[in-house]
Amino acid sequence: MADLSNVDGGETVRYAARQPILAADETLIGYKLLFRTGVANHFAWKESEGADRSAIEISSLLGLSVLADNRMAFIGCTREVLLERQLTFLPTDKVVASIGPALLPDPAIEVACRRLKSAGYKISFEHFSANDPREPLIGLADFLDVDLQHTPWEDVLRVAGAYGNQNLGLLAENVETWEDFEAAQRAGFHYFQGYFFRKPETMRTQSVPSSRILYLRLLQAISRTDLDWDEVEELIKKDAALYYRLLRYLNSAAFGIRGEVRSVNQALVLLGDNELRRWCRLAGAFELSSGRPSDLILSALVRARFGELLQDTVEHGASDLFLVGVLSLMDAVLQIPMRVVLDGLPLDSDSTAMLLDNTGPLLPFYRLVWALERGAWGAVVRACDQLGLSEELVAERFSSAMGWAQAVTAEI
Repeated sequence: MADLSNVDGGETVRYAARQPILAADETLIGYKLLFRTGVANHFAWKESEGADRSAIEISSLLGLSVLADNRMAFIGCTREVLLERQLTFLPTDKVVASIGPALLPDPAIEVACRRLKSAGYKISFEHFSANDPREPLIGLADFLDVDLQHTPWEDVLRVAGAYGNQNLGLLAENVETWEDFEAAQRAGFHYFQGYFFRKPETMRTQSVPSSRILYLRLLQAISRTDLDWDEVEELIKKDAALYYRLLRYLNSAAFGIRGEVRSVNQALVLLGDNELRRWCRLAGAFELSSGRPSDLILSALVRARFGELLQDTVEHGASDLFLVGVLSLMDAVLQIPMRVVLDGLPLDSDSTAMLLDNTGPLLPFYRLVWALERGAWGAVVRACDQLGLSEELVAERFSSAMGWAQAVTAEI
């Protein structure tokens, strides 16, 4: 989510949410971006201001590198955005123009779409259905998006059957469960948008894979009130990848250490207790996420940082909102039940209740987090009211958390 202002000084676009889009093998290919007041607000620059300045300003305002993590950004387009060619201020290799069903085709829209295609942009038809009025423009589309939750299944199959063998990417929207995912795959869809992969596919695994026990032990060790430096050093030295991450981090320009750090002991002394705990949580989470969609770990880091930024503003008892955020998606990362993830971690009862059952005093805060992630703006307003938080503060803190999460991945 970002706090993005209309460059003409008009209405502020406070919120931007992103919803992950994955290929069949769960590779993250991009994000569908959702804006609070409509994406047209971002393109309200006057032609007289100059195209070069417009491109720089609007790209900066959108922050595509943060919002879409340098992947494809599916952005909804109004008629004005298409006809005034304002989308062309954004990079061709990052943007997919998403055209909704309310935008009926006519000669002007066709010309605008052809211009986008000629410039190298991709086009998506959102909420596509059988006998769709946009069918005359199907030759210009790169993606057809079908909403699984609001389209009769026979129509879903009809669209997949009619266009599955053409040079089109069939995108199943609102895939909420693994059953949805598997059914869409069987129907012939290539891409999938939704939160189905954020929960474990099965609960068959009742123990943590042996290669990842070390990282859970590290999380246990740094969660104790009295930190045992010898224990932490021994755990880090047992894993070459973790050791490498630590030394690379401390020797990076971002950390600002003069001279080369060559040993774990030296690294621990330089970090100190608090920074050591923070680094181990991040690095351990990255190692645990190996092989899983990057959106999982990015989202966990956004949650962690957002909680940390609001820790002094919301009621959280004895809970560490940063740690809860890191752990909140670990069941999906590891593909094991959350109770196995938490086994042995000395968490307070409120954190445990939230992570295991979505109950307890932390639930109002996480209702806000979930609403922000899904772009459920009405729920965001209600959650802000319940927590006594201003929308402006929430927008600024979540935007900051998104930027931090992306930046920190380059340093860990």
